[in-house]
Amino acid sequence: MSHSLCFAARTEITRDAFFQMTGAERCRGGGREREGTGPWLPGKSQPWGCRSRCRRAAGFTSLLIPGERNWLEMAAVETAFPPANLTSVNQSGCNVHNHHFSAKVTFSLFYTALLVFGACGNILALCITFQRRKKKLNSTDLYLVNLALSDALFTLALPGRIAYYVLEFNWPFGDWFCRATAFIFYMNTYVGIYFMTCVSVDRYIAVVRTRHPGRIRRMSRARAICVLIWFLVFLQTAPLLLRPMTRRMGEKLTCMEYFNFEEIPKLPYLLLVACVLGFFLPVGIILVCYVRINLKLCQTAKENPLTVKNGHHRRAFTVILVVLLAVLLCFSPYHLNIVQFMVRKILYQPSCREQQAFKMSLQVTVAFMNLNCCIDPIIYFFAFRGYKRRLLRIFRNSGSMATSSTVKTPSESNSNSQPQGSSSV
Repeated sequence: MSHSLCFAARTEITRDAFFQMTGAERCRGGGREREGTGPWLPGKSQPWGCRSRCRRAAGFTSLLIPGERNWLEMAAVETAFPPANLTSVNQSGCNVHNHHFSAKVTFSLFYTALLVFGACGNILALCITFQRRKKKLNSTDLYLVNLALSDALFTLALPGRIAYYVLEFNWPFGDWFCRATAFIFYMNTYVGIYFMTCVSVDRYIAVVRTRHPGRIRRMSRARAICVLIWFLVFLQTAPLLLRPMTRRMGEKLTCMEYFNFEEIPKLPYLLLVACVLGFFLPVGIILVCYVRINLKLCQTAKENPLTVKNGHHRRAFTVILVVLLAVLLCFSPYHLNIVQFMVRKILYQPSCREQQAFKMSLQVTVAFMNLNCCIDPIIYFFAFRGYKRRLLRIFRNSGSMATSSTVKTPSESNSNSQPQGSSSV
């Protein structure tokens, strides 16, 4: 069977086709060109890949006996046995998956810890919030509840990512589960950024716009804003469910990798617009709110020094500061990394080394971005009214239950020793 396939290849491939197949069309002219010495002139630098292909073709010609049949046999060998690493490279011919073992160990442990702490922290925040039956939620609490809900949903996608890294960039769950993972991942990312922005704006209105805060912060309006955010982010991320998220790379199936999307037209421009709308604009709004609240506190401190100890204003300032630090720490490395590489893609074709560096930096910055689901409970600690007190009460009760179960009371010890004494009599 294989002999017949090679024979068919021999009868159809010509010398010109062989040069075109090896990428050395310019080496067909004369003997000097096949030897790699011409026709390049001083000052006319040529791509190294072209010179190397010509030298490779020259090596073939020097080993072959002149004649059409030898060229066909060499072409048959070349087509019957392609390079072994051809299927493990991206479209530009660069192997970007060259750090499997380090990623396997590092990111597997990281996402496992993220799953434990993220799930526990956000579920605990939701439980504490919904235990407050006597006090109604205000607009800030509602935004934080939605933030905790998105983080808790995000942890559902982490087991798949852990398995992906344990198997060294091999996705075992099929394309549809990969689509769902990508959808949950990006949904949590931008829902989280938008709700952090809403918390900052809400605190700004409560502190700075003090004339009509109740009208602006009305709960019906806050609910409508929450629904609008979920709907808009759903529309932005829904296309991820409509296209394949996996790509076969040799024997492995990669999932949710950037190089799986390189064939999308105008991809650099689309990602730049997404970074502006999804990150830089919200960060600008948070910065404005932070600066305005800080100026308001300085102004009130000058007018009335006693208001410096106003807990309401101080808590608003602390909340926005924590939100700003969380956004800058978690989300800025990823988006800045995307922006710099997309600008390079627009200006020129990045080299293989640059693509490999981008691939590794993308894994690290995505890990920082996912760290947000563990940092958000710190925001709840400062923003939720009574959250700190209830959290300490839970830990105090759990500690007292643990000590009561290990330490026996005197009555319990006497009751346990009485049957032993009666049996010995």
